[in-house]
Amino acid sequence: MGTDSRAAGALLARARTLHLQTGNLLNWGRLRKKCPSTHSEEEFPDVLECTVSHAVEKINPDEREEMKVSAKLFIVGSNSSSSMRNAVDMACSVLGVAQLDSVIIASPPIEDGVNLSLEHLQPYWEELENLVQSKKIIAIGTSDLDKTQLEQLYQWAQVKPNSNQVNLASCCVMPPDLTAFAKQFDIQLLTHNDPKELLSEASFQEALQESIPDIQAQEWVPLWLLRYSVIVKSRGIIKSKGYILQAKRRGS
Repeated sequence: MGTDSRAAGALLARARTLHLQTGNLLNWGRLRKKCPSTHSEEEFPDVLECTVSHAVEKINPDEREEMKVSAKLFIVGSNSSSSMRNAVDMACSVLGVAQLDSVIIASPPIEDGVNLSLEHLQPYWEELENLVQSKKIIAIGTSDLDKTQLEQLYQWAQVKPNSNQVNLASCCVMPPDLTAFAKQFDIQLLTHNDPKELLSEASFQEALQESIPDIQAQEWVPLWLLRYSVIVKSRGIIKSKGYILQAKRRGS
């Protein structure tokens, strides 16, 4: 095991929260990993931040109005919906902006054999509404809701969804009833090809163990994963895209 891996393992052994950032994936051709390699007994952090130094790219404030900053949030662990504020705050900090233009929430995790209901969505949507009211987000949307689910959410919500993503892997053509409802209430229908489970607890622990062999990877649980993109409005090209992840040690 190399020096960097040993140093990371020593830090991770003391930390209770782990933040991982890919930086701008478009810059990965010239990336370099950055993680603290030296430390004293007093310097062990409670929250360990790992990022890719050359890939980090904040938005120039003078160019902010020219950019559309969007995100999709995947809730991985069975944690409280309050983690959503933490995810949005981190995205704003990473990108150097005061607010995100839009955030779409992927369907929250539910038990196998249980159908997604309004009750499952409500606590997450309420937190998104709070973020809109506090001006951290401008618009909020959903993912993989059918017409009935979208209608129930729309009728209940104070801040209405402005978009709904549909996975074309399971639906080659937009359902007519969903299309009609979205048109009636000015909800934009988008498509995506994300897998049903973008990141599982097991796959995260496996990747962590491979990167830092001398740790107890099963002690760490991913809470959420946020994917962001920055698009130049006038040209429709992607300027930046990346992922941010938060994990916690069990019991912390």
